[in-house]
Amino acid sequence: MSAEALRQRAPQVAVFAEIDPQQKERIIRALQQAGHAVGYMGDGINDAPALHLADVGISVDTAVDVARESADIVLLKKDLAVLQQGVVDGRRTFSNTLKYIVITTSANFGNMVSMALATPLLPFLPLLPKQILLNNFLSDMPSMAISSDRVDPEHIATPQRWNIRQVRRSMIAFGLVSSLFDLMTFTALVYLAHAGAAVFQTAWFVVSLLTELAVLFVLRTRRFALRSRPSPLLLGSALAIAAAALALPFVPLSREAFGLVPLSPFLLAGTVGITLAYAAATELAKRFVMRSRRSSHAALHSPHTPQT
Repeated sequence: MSAEALRQRAPQVAVFAEIDPQQKERIIRALQQAGHAVGYMGDGINDAPALHLADVGISVDTAVDVARESADIVLLKKDLAVLQQGVVDGRRTFSNTLKYIVITTSANFGNMVSMALATPLLPFLPLLPKQILLNNFLSDMPSMAISSDRVDPEHIATPQRWNIRQVRRSMIAFGLVSSLFDLMTFTALVYLAHAGAAVFQTAWFVVSLLTELAVLFVLRTRRFALRSRPSPLLLGSALAIAAAALALPFVPLSREAFGLVPLSPFLLAGTVGITLAYAAATELAKRFVMRSRRSSHAALHSPHTPQT
């Protein structure tokens, strides 16, 4: 068969038998050209070229030297479940890594836009430098726990791929939602609460920290946030930081060290209300982003396009 004919036919064939090393390479290359990721398992000298060409070459510790050297993975025991567990662990790790990237870039982008818009319009800084550093330090603690987070079954069922366009789209969409609520907070503090510099900075410090924690739970899953359980470490660390955010303004040393002042019950209730409204708005934005992502994915993978 010609290379083009084999590319069309190979994905439809279940078994190739009695083939030589050159034909193995042709089959693997045809499958790759058809859009598939190809794994190959072998332990003999004749398998070495195919092991080297495949996307993932798999051999065993009893194979010949050239086969082991050509393989990407060498099994130390006769158990294919090791490969399955490796795939599951890899997909879980990738999913949690992507969560962290999307959550962090969205929060940072939103804060950057909010600071850039508010600074020229206010007679004081929206947040002091030391308050920004404290905010980042506290918000990073739950973010580190994302590595231990549970992953929804649908994230493990199929391969995930790095897509910088999706990351950028998520960063802009969720970051702008964050900035919108920041601007609403600024307006309420200036025109409704008539807050001075210290009260304004403390209130936004609390709101900024609480909303970063809220968005963590919304964006960690494609499901509705309350239908996906986070890991105990992630949940516990986030609740601890949320309690610290509400308590810090009332700690005497906070005024001297970070410029934070006690907030009235009205302002505390307002920060919690803004956080809940922000979480709801981000949930709606997430559905819109996910819908557009599915539409673009469907257009990319039409029924005539080979699936990976």
